[in-house]
Parts: sequence; C-alpha cells; structure tokens
Amino acid sequence: MKIKAKDLGINLVESFSEFKEFKNIDRATMMRVLEDVFRNILKKKYGNDANFDIIINTETGDIEMYHLRLIVEEGEVEDPNLHIALAEAQTLEPDYAVGEDCIQQVFLDDFGRRSILNARQALMSRIIELEKDELFKKYKDKRGEIITGEVYNVWKREIMVLDDEGNELSLPKEHMIPRDMYKKGDTLRAVIHEVEMDKGSPKIVLSRTSPEFLERLFELEVPEILDGLITIKKVVREPGERAKVAVESYDDRIDPVGACVGVKGARIHGIVRELRNENIDVINFTTNTNLYIQRSLQPAAISRIELNDDKKTADVFLDADQVSLAIGKGGHNIKLAGKLTGYQIEVYRMATAINDEDDVDLDEFLDEIDTWIIEEFKKIGLDSAKSVINTPVDDLMRRTELEEETIIEVQKILKTEFED
Repeated sequence: MKIKAKDLGINLVESFSEFKEFKNIDRATMMRVLEDVFRNILKKKYGNDANFDIIINTETGDIEMYHLRLIVEEGEVEDPNLHIALAEAQTLEPDYAVGEDCIQQVFLDDFGRRSILNARQALMSRIIELEKDELFKKYKDKRGEIITGEVYNVWKREIMVLDDEGNELSLPKEHMIPRDMYKKGDTLRAVIHEVEMDKGSPKIVLSRTSPEFLERLFELEVPEILDGLITIKKVVREPGERAKVAVESYDDRIDPVGACVGVKGARIHGIVRELRNENIDVINFTTNTNLYIQRSLQPAAISRIELNDDKKTADVFLDADQVSLAIGKGGHNIKLAGKLTGYQIEVYRMATAINDEDDVDLDEFLDEIDTWIIEEFKKIGLDSAKSVINTPVDDLMRRTELEEETIIEVQKILKTEFED
C-alpha cells in the first residue's frame, strides 16, 4: 500500500501532538522546534525561507504555511521565490494587481513523501535532544535534594528508579545501604548525588549512603532545622552501621540535641528505620576541641585527652572498661569521631592500682611477638597483656586485621608470662 504525502503530513503533525503531550517541554519551545523543522523543508525545496510565514496552532497541531511574493508584469520575474507574474497571481485571486503582495498557501502534499519522512525524523530527533537537555537542567538544580521514586529494574550493580514523570534515575550498588533490599515496584527515597552528561544523555545518580541523605532526612523530620533555628554543622557516616551528626543552636532556649531526637526518640526513630537501623549519635557542636572530642566518643567516658593541634592528633586515655565503648563495634565509633572532629584519635587504656599492678606492657613481648601484631592491638586500645588475654578471640578478630590462629598464639604467649 502506498503512503500518500498527505498522510505523511498528518503523521508529522500527530507526532508533534504526541511529543507535546508526553514530554515536559514548554509550548514556546515546541513551536520554535516545529517551525525550524518546516523552515528546513522550505530551504531544501525553494533554496530560501525568507519569504515564507509559518503559523502553528499548538492546541490542535494544525500547521499553515504561506509564500509571500511581489506581483510583477510578465517577463519581469527575476527570482521566482520573490516575484510572481500577474497572470499567475490572478489564478489565485482575480483581483490581484501589479505591485501588491501575493499570498499563496503551501501544503504539506507539495513537498513529497521523502521530504516529509525526513522532516518527521528531524522533529523526533530534536524533541529527544530537547528532552535530554530539559532533564539535565531540571536535575542539575536539584542536586542534594531528596527524591522519592519507584523501582523499575533491579540489576547486579545498580537499580533503575523512575521519578513521577517517568524519567530514569540510577541507584548504583555502592550508593546503597548494605541491608537495602528492593524489588520491582517498591518505593524508595534517596538524595540526588550526581548529575552529568554521559555520551549525550543525562545521567542522574542517586545515593542513600551519602552524608547529604542523612542531613536532608533530619531537615524533613526536625522543623527547627528547616526554620534555621538549628544548624547541622557536620555529618559523618558508616552507612548502615553508625552515624554522627553535630548540631548547633543559636537560641539558648533550644536544646539542639533534644529537638533532633524528639520526645522519646520520636523524630529520630523514623530516620533510623529509613537507614536500616543505622545507629545515629546526635552531638552538640562546640569550638572547644577537647570537649568536642569527648562528645564525639560517647558513650565512652574520657579520663584525659592530650592534643597536638599542629599534627591534628589526640591521645585519649580511658579506664579499661571504657576502651571498647570508645572504639565501638568494628571500630566505627572511633573512626567516625575522627572524621567528625578532624583529629587522628588514638585511645590508651589507663592502668588501675588494684587490678593492673601485676599487668605487663605489650612492648615487653617484642622479642616474642612481631611489632606489627602488637600495633594491631594498640590500635584498638589494648596495650597490656591482660587486656588482650581478657578480650574474646571473636571480638579481637572483628576489631583487628589478625587471623584467629595468630590471636590464639599471642594469647598463649601472654598467658605464659603470668603462669611463670
């Protein structure tokens, strides 16, 4: 079956209406694009589009084109695109006279099948490019904002998420909380992390692990933050495990920590659930470095801190029963405290006269135990023989880089000291 040029013209107009309905492009832009497409058709057919008017009805999709030429006497037509002989003009309108402008309507049928097919393809390409640009601009301005989307596809390395307009967003595996489990159709919240052009197409990357995500969640749950009464000074995270949030209030009547936690933890519980039970410590910010480090190592009680501001290091001394609290499960507490304060924190166990008078410093065993192994124990606050002996093997394996056989052998060596 042959396709008539007229039918192709209708298809071209319908494709415009379709794009207008489903793509988020403003009316003025659509009119400009469509006019450009038709002017290109005119240039190819007539060599010039200067004497043509194009009228577009954006409501119905109707397109009208008119050719404007000056009416001249027979034999005076120098350029057929600019002039028209009187006799030819009068076939269009008998009342025309020399010197008047002749207005002749141009129909899509006049361009031929191939030209209209090319125009339709050009229109589609232009609209797709415009849509990409609009999507990039839209999300570039929204970087750092929380978005709610629907899971459309789950792959090994990433999840495809659709926003409320059907745009495709990416949530890579490395930006997911370890305990995140999603399937198609689920709704998720994440922060817009990166917006960039990749091979001509916008790529919007989401994140649930960035500190910004936690900060935005606090803004949603704590009205005082959104109102500017409370300021979030810094957020550090080990996604899915632990986070520390330093807050400050410029109004002495407002307790920033209490406001963020809420009555009986009502405000923070929703955030904890969203982050898959990530433990969140809310800390009152202070410019007093000593006090700031103490607060950042909560719930451990600090006995003494020795600061080196030039090297940004802090030696923290604690009672034996507070060392594990300061370090935290998997070392997360001390690691986050260091990120929050900007200091390299080392913890040291303080000996007590009653329990540790017969204890032995680990350095006394350098002739039997490799230096790097002893350093591994010191990193987690264990600097004496009894502190290593009294710590379960499983705990030592989790908190250090040592293997089970090494730990057992070390404890055996240390126990021999006290047996003698």
